[in-house]
Amino acid sequence: MSLAVTGATGLVGRFFVEEALARNEPVTVLTRRTPPPGFFSAPVAHRPYSLGDRPDLTGHDTLIHCAFAHVPGRYRGGEGDDPKGFVRANLDGSIALFEAARASGLRRVLFLSSRAVYGAYPPGTVLTEEMAPRPDTLYGQVKHQAEQALFAMAAPGFVPVSLRATGVYGPAAPGQRHKWADLFEEFRAGRAIAPRRGTEVHGADLAEAGRLLRAADPARVAGRAFNLSDILLDRHDLLALLAKAEGLTAPLPARSDSPVSAMDCTRMQALGWTPGGMTRLRAILPRLL
Repeated sequence: MSLAVTGATGLVGRFFVEEALARNEPVTVLTRRTPPPGFFSAPVAHRPYSLGDRPDLTGHDTLIHCAFAHVPGRYRGGEGDDPKGFVRANLDGSIALFEAARASGLRRVLFLSSRAVYGAYPPGTVLTEEMAPRPDTLYGQVKHQAEQALFAMAAPGFVPVSLRATGVYGPAAPGQRHKWADLFEEFRAGRAIAPRRGTEVHGADLAEAGRLLRAADPARVAGRAFNLSDILLDRHDLLALLAKAEGLTAPLPARSDSPVSAMDCTRMQALGWTPGGMTRLRAILPRLL
């Protein structure tokens, strides 16, 4: 049996692929175009896939669904000037994929959702999975509705799970740029950087959560959402690390005093998940430079 991953050539999807390859698990990537040679650390199978397709996934054990159609560089607001097309691709397309996975006999489907499902809770609220979602963007609404459609398919032998991830960071694949590349360039050029802080999780920690969810007792995970977040990171602190590493003297942005809603990850930690925190960020920084 093997793993299938949609959106596998994106920053986030690639981490799930590499985690499985590190354990010598066969992986099939479902993307519109064949990955270039050397994109992954080991050979993978490829099947052409676009949101809305209903692929035959017979012979696979688990599907991780990361593919998402949006305006480049934007998730919230990613519908641009075509909200109907955004919903058709991402909600209807995801449901079609979930149905195909169930029909193909897969045992588990992990859906990459988002903290955006919590939406309108006041800044500074501690977010738990027991809270009723209050999405205040179309992106958050689509993620929540896709979760609910997937959970409704739960049945003996078919285990649906949602991963509500915060911002994901980590080194980029060959030919790609990591999420902070533009920020780093702006800082190196001496341009003013607006204060900001937010929650982050390393892609390897996200992929480890996926591994734990795949291995967990179905009774503990079926039809459930799991928060995934690690550090609260201020741009001041991130750029201070960059400045120290490269000997830069550009002024650091002020620390942000905006309240941030932390994600309670107790449910994921109960399965043995231990993210790397700031230690992991410092260790990976040279690869981001």
